Amino acid sequence: MALEELLVQLSVDARWSAAELRHTPEGTIVQRGTARVLLVSAERVVAEPELVERAIRGDHGLLIVGAAPARAKEVLRPGSNVAVLDDGADDDQAYLAIDGLLERVELKQNAVNNTRELSRSRYELDEFVTIARAIARERDTDKLLALILEKSRYLTGADAGSIYVLEPEPPLTGSKPPVIHSGRKLRFKLSQNESREFQAREYTIPVSAQSIAGAAALSRQPINVADVYQLDAQKPYTFDPSFDKRVGYRTVSMLAMPMISAEDEVIGVIQLINRKRDPRAKLVDPADFTREVTNFDERAEELVSALAAQAGIALENALLYQEIQRIFDGFVHASVRAIEQRDPTTSGHSQRVAALACTLAERIDGASDGLYAGTHFSREQLRELHYASLLHDFGKIGVREQVLVKAKKLYPHELQSIRDRINYALKCVEADTLTRKISLMQAGGGAADLHALDLDLTARKASLLAALETISQANEPTVMAEGDFTRIAEIFGMTVGDGRGESFRLLRESELHALQTPRGSLVASEYDEIRSHVVHTYNFLSQIPWGKGMAQIPLIAGAHHERVNGTGYPRGLKADEIPLQSKIMSVADIYDALTAADRPYKKALPLERALQILDFEVKDGHLDAELVKLFREAKVYESTERKLRY
Repeated sequence: MALEELLVQLSVDARWSAAELRHTPEGTIVQRGTARVLLVSAERVVAEPELVERAIRGDHGLLIVGAAPARAKEVLRPGSNVAVLDDGADDDQAYLAIDGLLERVELKQNAVNNTRELSRSRYELDEFVTIARAIARERDTDKLLALILEKSRYLTGADAGSIYVLEPEPPLTGSKPPVIHSGRKLRFKLSQNESREFQAREYTIPVSAQSIAGAAALSRQPINVADVYQLDAQKPYTFDPSFDKRVGYRTVSMLAMPMISAEDEVIGVIQLINRKRDPRAKLVDPADFTREVTNFDERAEELVSALAAQAGIALENALLYQEIQRIFDGFVHASVRAIEQRDPTTSGHSQRVAALACTLAERIDGASDGLYAGTHFSREQLRELHYASLLHDFGKIGVREQVLVKAKKLYPHELQSIRDRINYALKCVEADTLTRKISLMQAGGGAADLHALDLDLTARKASLLAALETISQANEPTVMAEGDFTRIAEIFGMTVGDGRGESFRLLRESELHALQTPRGSLVASEYDEIRSHVVHTYNFLSQIPWGKGMAQIPLIAGAHHERVNGTGYPRGLKADEIPLQSKIMSVADIYDALTAADRPYKKALPLERALQILDFEVKDGHLDAELVKLFREAKVYESTERKLRY
């Protein structure tokens, strides 16, 4: 059968009604659905051998009609979609040959499409898993929302988009159904746009069916709009074009997808705008919107729906984490306030130490040379240091309050007791003098003898008052001169008769011991009690289940009084045995203690004097030299106030 005969037969035979016969510049084509078969003569194959190559590589079949000369057979390399119809074939054989080619082409197309679809699905699945992991790891809600929107746009090829978050609602009594109550609002949090730059501020819109985002939240279903300027009049929602007019943009297609939490509650809406045929294209001119923008198809909707489900849970977790963080932060600061109420003299100390310590850690993190070059503190480690610094004096709750607030060597009641004793002694010497005068007068003593008694009384009273003055001066928590120790011992040896034949001392032994404290206000036992706060801090903080991210808080806080040379307490750790964070806190703690203006027992030292003392602490082997150097060079001392940024 020649090609001309076959074409005539095809045009008149009813069996070919399901196929489409077309004459094109390429040749005559029989087409069924998307499958095509090109009909050519054997002579043409000889003249154009690339027809066979194209058929083998391409997506169409090739039927060679007619007696193929020897030369045609030499170039003919039949593939699965190439066949030959010989001269002797009838129309049934022609039908079977063409039908078989169409079927093989359809199978090949389906296989290719399936392979492409499988590759696309695998790619999308890999991307989705990667995105889901990234979303699940993020705890900062602002960063999380930006990531959710960015990845939603990436999966769908959207040019722009926005995210709305449902604002919290006052708690309801009884069970709470998964519906949105009237009066709720959606807060616009952020927007992204690849084709326009603009500044956006947060605002709220009512959760109502009048807006596309509000309708998606209310219905808990996606809303997919092909053109927001051609909305169905039967729909309750409208489109506000003010943004487009303000920035010179044109919103066309839109997909609003609600985010559902694990508790089956709507917590936000992802709103995607202008899906592009070419995700890399920029929408600048009006023609760009016409050429590039298309609607969000079913596949895009499925992808965003899956991502929104993951995003809703991730956002809920992030908000819960944020709420737990606020509760935890409140607990820590409440604990600090409780300690400061027991020891008001150190009010604000913990916050300042935390600010100084974290700032110094950040400077270490950025150091390019020196002992700590390459040292890195993660966000979690900085948070750990922050809380350890805030709670480093938490153990003071286990120290007697009178010891904590003891400003002078004697407790107020002890000094008052001494004053009462000396006042009583004054009365006793006066009574003794009067008794002696009466006895002298009864014995006939003269005026000279009485005058001598008056002089003696004056001297004894002056001695007692001088003793009180000496005691008052010795009571101050300053460094005592050598002679003061002797004078206090002499006062301790003084006795006064009480008129009943008994005598009493002006000072008790415990008061003598306190007044002879060479420096500060605490005796050795009280100083040991104060030092014990570090042990209490460690023991108390060790009872709290901090979790792995902050597990080192008890150790860091409990070692801030250790010294590099091993003379610190409570464990006498040396150098590398002390956590770096504790060494950092030691510098901050000592600096603030030197410069604090709220200590009643000392004046705040000026900056240079405080830094000089830090240098002395380095020479004495107490502080890390490199940390003090960084503290000075980076002017860390300027960072006494800061908010938690971790």
